[in-house]
Amino acid sequence: MKPYMKVSLAALAIGVGVWVGSVYSNTAIGAGTSQPGTADDPVVTKSYVDQQIQKALGGGASTGSGNTSGNNSGSTGSGNSGGDTSLPPLVSGASDAVEIVTVKPGQQLIGKSGAEFIVRSGKAVIVSEGTNGVADLTDGIDLTNGQAAPTNHLLSFPRDGRGITVLEGNKYSLTVMVRGGYTLK
Repeated sequence: MKPYMKVSLAALAIGVGVWVGSVYSNTAIGAGTSQPGTADDPVVTKSYVDQQIQKALGGGASTGSGNTSGNNSGSTGSGNSGGDTSLPPLVSGASDAVEIVTVKPGQQLIGKSGAEFIVRSGKAVIVSEGTNGVADLTDGIDLTNGQAAPTNHLLSFPRDGRGITVLEGNKYSLTVMVRGGYTLK
């Protein structure tokens, strides 16, 4: 092939490349012209939705991270500690806060209806009245009274009065992640 043909084809290839690039560039620029949050782009964040819900409920705007409870301490696991009355009582299931609870030998950790536990360390057994027990959501089975509660499994407590305790004869405490209400006896 002659040298002027090579130069001509190279110039043609570069010209076509520039033209294709400009067409795709204009398409991409046109796709992003609407402002976020406008009627053209209605995507909003979770914090904005939470603020609007709080305003609609009459609670005003939330200025925190979305967790309205702020504390879930004490042995009752009810949401508000005794001294702070400025916070409204928690609605069941309103908080996704996880609390770390230590259960000493001889104590029972009893979950409120809808509570979830994960035993992180120690040997735990189920405490339940009646034939039904606690749902082990990890294995998809029902654990009844006296059965071992496996570590690192998500346990769901469908009704009040069910919980866990330290295995009899074991001298080490349990470390449990708790979501929801509970009572430590």
